[in-house]
Amino acid sequence: MQSALPGSSRRLLKLVAPFLAIVIVQAMLAGASMAILTSVRAYIAGESLWSKGEKEAVSSLLLYLQTRDADRFARYEAALAIPLGDLEARRALEQDPVDLEQATKGFIQGGNHPDDIPGLIRLFRYFRWFSYFSAAVDSWRATDAGIEELVRVGGAIKAAFADNSMTPTDLTNFRRQIELVDARIAPEALRFSESLGQGSRLVAAILTSINVVGALGLAMLVLWHLRNLLMQGARSERALKAEKERAQITLASIGDAVVATDALGRIDYLNPAAERLIGTTCLEAQGQTTDTLFRIIESGDEGAIVSIASSTPGSSSIATMQLVRPDGSRVAVSRTSSALDPKSETSLGAVLVLHDRTVEQEFIQRLSHQAAHDALTGLANRPEFERCLTVALNDQYAALHALMVLDVDQFKNVNDTCGHAAGDQLLRQIADILQQQLASDDLVARLGGDEFAVLLRHRGERPALGVAERIRNSVEQFAFSYRSRPFAVTVSAGLVSLGQCARSLEEVLRAADTACYLAKQSGRNRVEVYRSSETELTQRMSEMAWLQRLNLALENDGFCLYEQTIVSLQAPETDEGAHVEVLLRLKDLNGALVAPGSFMPAAERYGLTELLDRWVIRNALPVLAARLKQEQATIETCAINLSEATLTGGGFVDFVHEQFVLHDVPPSLICFEIAETTAVSNLSAAGDLIRSLRRLGCRFALDDFGSGMSSFAYLKTLPIDYLKIDGGMVRHLVSDRVDRAMVEMIAQAARVLRVATIAEWAETPDIVELLRQLGIDYAQGYAVGRPQPFCASAKSADEKAREVA
Repeated sequence: MQSALPGSSRRLLKLVAPFLAIVIVQAMLAGASMAILTSVRAYIAGESLWSKGEKEAVSSLLLYLQTRDADRFARYEAALAIPLGDLEARRALEQDPVDLEQATKGFIQGGNHPDDIPGLIRLFRYFRWFSYFSAAVDSWRATDAGIEELVRVGGAIKAAFADNSMTPTDLTNFRRQIELVDARIAPEALRFSESLGQGSRLVAAILTSINVVGALGLAMLVLWHLRNLLMQGARSERALKAEKERAQITLASIGDAVVATDALGRIDYLNPAAERLIGTTCLEAQGQTTDTLFRIIESGDEGAIVSIASSTPGSSSIATMQLVRPDGSRVAVSRTSSALDPKSETSLGAVLVLHDRTVEQEFIQRLSHQAAHDALTGLANRPEFERCLTVALNDQYAALHALMVLDVDQFKNVNDTCGHAAGDQLLRQIADILQQQLASDDLVARLGGDEFAVLLRHRGERPALGVAERIRNSVEQFAFSYRSRPFAVTVSAGLVSLGQCARSLEEVLRAADTACYLAKQSGRNRVEVYRSSETELTQRMSEMAWLQRLNLALENDGFCLYEQTIVSLQAPETDEGAHVEVLLRLKDLNGALVAPGSFMPAAERYGLTELLDRWVIRNALPVLAARLKQEQATIETCAINLSEATLTGGGFVDFVHEQFVLHDVPPSLICFEIAETTAVSNLSAAGDLIRSLRRLGCRFALDDFGSGMSSFAYLKTLPIDYLKIDGGMVRHLVSDRVDRAMVEMIAQAARVLRVATIAEWAETPDIVELLRQLGIDYAQGYAVGRPQPFCASAKSADEKAREVA
């Protein structure tokens, strides 16, 4: 009840606000009217006092003239003080600015009540120019001369008596003067009273008219409001009727079951959905309690009956419950109950809403199955398999379990020849074969593509190997054909006993993948068992570990760039800028740097070298662009290595051109290095790539020259700029005459071909000096410069040359 009070108060205030406004205005008018009339009456009363004072002063002065009684003269002065005080008050109010203090003193001297003085002042100040009041003030002002004359005559009489100079003639003259003054003053005082009287009557009439108009307005407003209230009541009644009809139509249209009960819990209404859900009609259900008509129990708990009568109003439950119909059948539902008037102290009934969750339950079950199973084969998917494998690893009998990973050997051939539909059909049939060869407690899953995995529970290594061979043999004997086209299909499998690995999901999967990879490398259609002591498997495991680290580093920029100086040996003083080679380093978790020799074999095996090449170019060019902006940091050549995957891949030239444009780096600064063995084994592709990049302005060097050389003939077909002599021949140049002769021969051939030479691994000053004598153009190694971070603030070539010297 209390919660509804603020809303009711606002509505009540809205209704009575116009009436209150009129009442307040009328009260203000009445107050102002009373104040004005009171002030007018105060002036009339003041005038009466003024007239009495003046008459008393005239009478007392005449008696003093006859009797020379000093008491009479004192009474004359006291009586005359009243008109004089009013005179002073009026003159104070007529000043500019008004002297309120003097006016107050004058009115008090004039015998006016102190409470009337503020009204006297306001009336004079603000209604002075009102016609009737203005006439009264003019009459008041006309008496000033008479009052002053009485003061002068009184003073003259007192002076004549004081010096005994009063004669009978003087007495007669003084009496005549007093009477004349009194005769002049009396009419003005009368006009003052009449003007104020007429003004007060006019004000009273005006105020009466205003009050009458206000009363009529109030009456009209009351009638208007009553009419609006009647119309609003009629509209509310029509809206309520329409709302009831809409509610009935809505309840009949919604899909949820709605059950309405009265205050005693007896069913009062069932909508059509409720009739269908409960299995009864509204007429049959009316008057029955919900507990006798149907029951709601918690799912899975036959004893937990939910009482509808005891449900908290406004409570709801999205948990699935079971509604038991009168015939005993059950339906999955969720419920919501609400009181019809939850703010009332007495219950008016309740509404129970039941939502049929049969379709939702079926949908949830389908989603749950789809979330754990492969859509193509119906087998468990990778997340579900990894979850089950984790449980098996944590099992106390984990050592008795085995994991097998299988790859379909000819899947790519089927896919490329007949399309994805054939590949999908092959995968489904392979899945059927796997399920036929496994026990009921084994788990088979499709990990992705043509890769399957099997968790063999409670099998030692030997029984698990027998299952694997049986599966391999079944697939080999399987005759797959698509549209009358036969294919020979086999699988390669890797098997690992969970007892062979530490109980880590990643390690077990990596071991099985490694064994499967080795089976493929060993000729396919075979099963390889993982042995942690085998060198080849250990190597594969190491490479797979590097694969994860490299992928993570590519995603999170886990690499960094170093540079090593290449110094001119023949004419260093004419060199225009620095010659450097960009070197790639991997940052490990501890911040240490890893050289390419540790991770490049894994990168080459798993096809990551092209991504590494592009990463180097993408990160080296911004550094070069920043260095070119520094006048003191000139650079002539920046060498970048390219892998075989980049050489034989596609789109590399466009990528390089895009990077040049993006970072505004001249292509002539870049010298790409290709290993001799890579170039010779891919001579056509190497020639095409070199010519395409040279058209952009790039230069090329043949790296590790001499390590796999069989002849110089192919050099005629490769438009290169540098021959980079393999460090294996340079390292022992001083002590080995054969290496010295080979280097000298390479230098002579390079001069004929007009190609510059660069010697790697120049690690001592003696080697550097001997290279200079042999005519080698450039040297690179610890003797001329150690690798350092590749950044924008690099030393100039001249500074590096001085360091070498």
